[in-house]
Amino acid sequence: MAFETVSELRVRYAETDQMGVVYHANYLVWCEIGRTDYIRRAGRSYADLERDGVLLAVSDASLRFRASARYDDPIRVHTALTSVGSRGMTFAYRIVRADADQLLVTASTSLVSINRDGRPCTLRTDVRAWLEAAMRGDKADDARTAIPS
Repeated sequence: MAFETVSELRVRYAETDQMGVVYHANYLVWCEIGRTDYIRRAGRSYADLERDGVLLAVSDASLRFRASARYDDPIRVHTALTSVGSRGMTFAYRIVRADADQLLVTASTSLVSINRDGRPCTLRTDVRAWLEAAMRGDKADDARTAIPS
């Protein structure tokens, strides 16, 4: 069974334009929050990975805007790991307005494993196995939310 994490936040004034609508680039920040929470709930932190020499860089990002978020809206970021390969992984996101369960954005990001020189490299075998287990829901903690595969 795959799993997703749910991160909750509230739109801050600094994230909006003069009309009180969330500026589009902030959705990528929210994806990062979701991705970081996912990694942590799977049993490690980004900081731990980096200390162990595992560096990840976003190589692709795609967002589909469906509705606007506004200042002070409660937001939920649903995050799932959808694939793990020899050099990277892909995450999928659903960003919703929590009080109305309204879909705002669907998104995906692909990350590539890089070395300290910033060049793509093979993802360590142990890290790949850990991520694959997390994607299946085998290693996640009690903070996960099960979803159908």
